[in-house]
Amino acid sequence: MEATAKKSRLSLIISMLIFGTIGIFRRYIPLPSSFIAMTRGLVGMLFLLVVMTLSRKKMNFELIKKNLPVLVASSVAMGFNWILLFEAYRYTSVSTATLCYYMAPVIVIILSPLLFKEKLTAKKIICCVVALVGMVFVSGIFEAGFSGVGELRGVFLGLSAAVLYASVVILNKKLTEMPSYDKTVVQLGTSAVVLLIYVLLTENLAELSFEPVSVLMLLVVGVVHTGVAYVLYFGSIGKLKAQTVALLSYIDPVSAIILSAVILNENMGITAIVGAVLVLGSTLVSEFE
Repeated sequence: MEATAKKSRLSLIISMLIFGTIGIFRRYIPLPSSFIAMTRGLVGMLFLLVVMTLSRKKMNFELIKKNLPVLVASSVAMGFNWILLFEAYRYTSVSTATLCYYMAPVIVIILSPLLFKEKLTAKKIICCVVALVGMVFVSGIFEAGFSGVGELRGVFLGLSAAVLYASVVILNKKLTEMPSYDKTVVQLGTSAVVLLIYVLLTENLAELSFEPVSVLMLLVVGVVHTGVAYVLYFGSIGKLKAQTVALLSYIDPVSAIILSAVILNENMGITAIVGAVLVLGSTLVSEFE
């Protein structure tokens, strides 16, 4: 049992490190967020189907049918979660958008006693409050006030994506009996279909231009950041406590902050740095008993 937990934690950590680089790639794809999200789901699904075919894995359609309502709900939440996150990257820095997005683990921690019967101690409650205060600092409201409409819009989009991300985690905790490949293929495929409808209704595909670099970035995001990362992610969260998943999820924003500073030369102000320390520090402390 402990070996399984260790393997699941390692898989989750690797998936978080992969997710931490997606904001960098998004910056170099000059295409609408909805189209990127749709392509991400489609490419990820096709990649996994190829892997399953080559490894002779067969999908369990009985389990898929049994869990279809939850699969569809989580797929829709995941698809629009991607759109909101990618839009957040357009209006604010990668580090700020990612930190806003990762308020989702705080939501999961708060709801875990009600949904998963996990004990919520006074220390975890205090840590959640500290994390929320930290997010206020990270948002830049104290420095920019309410005049920075674009920045505040990015923060709002990131927080909205966080709510959907929390929904995905909660719904997937109900799919513990499904193989990781099966549920990932179904969720990515369903997300792609939902997003295709959204793209057709909101975008003029004839006006989109595809440069070789953009296509390559899209393929990387679809195969690595979606196909590979989500198999690791969905395959691990059902075997770990919701609060453990919440803690390890913060590896994503830590790596995103470091990479955005190194690669994109993003500079966080003192207030934002203090906020980041509060958010990440509180989540780390919350896990130690």
